[in-house]
Amino acid sequence: MALCLFCANLLPAAAQDAAQEPPNVLQAGAYSFSDELGGFRLLSASGRGNGDDPFVLVQELESASPVTLVIRATKPIRPFDNSGLFASGFLAMRLEVLNNSGLPWVEFGFELQERLGEPSIFSDGLSFDQRKSESRGTSSDRFATFSRNFEPYDRLLFREGHVDAGQTVNFRFLITDFTPRWQFFLVLDPRIPAS
Repeated sequence: MALCLFCANLLPAAAQDAAQEPPNVLQAGAYSFSDELGGFRLLSASGRGNGDDPFVLVQELESASPVTLVIRATKPIRPFDNSGLFASGFLAMRLEVLNNSGLPWVEFGFELQERLGEPSIFSDGLSFDQRKSESRGTSSDRFATFSRNFEPYDRLLFREGHVDAGQTVNFRFLITDFTPRWQFFLVLDPRIPAS
């Protein structure tokens, strides 16, 4: 009987430890990428972040709620440097996102934030390549169109497609930061059908 009580006391602790997995902080090029704010799993990160070798982040979202990726410079900041040895403020991104939410996604949004929870503003220099009126490098394999909104925030919204539960979607875009900071945030916002 004592053994059964001992085992019963261990089960909740083991379940709690599994639910509180340590965050993944993965290094690629001159930046680190982290799922420390929770709600998703960052599975891998690779690349140098330039057009020839973009950052490739593989992620799994287990819900249809917004989640936030933390991005940090891990090397000295040198604006406009394209060697991949310094944090340059130019991040060519490719995200592979697994929909493990159990729900279909009919749109997918991204938002940049220089400060967590606050919209990015024009004067912070952070954007989805705002300096160009057309962004040819922005695409998705499951959404046909996208829109960019820059004020009073920096957002990308992918539309005209869907991602069923269990499927993976790929996104490509460029993040530019003309006043590079050591840390900023990328919100991922999958959208489900309205009932």
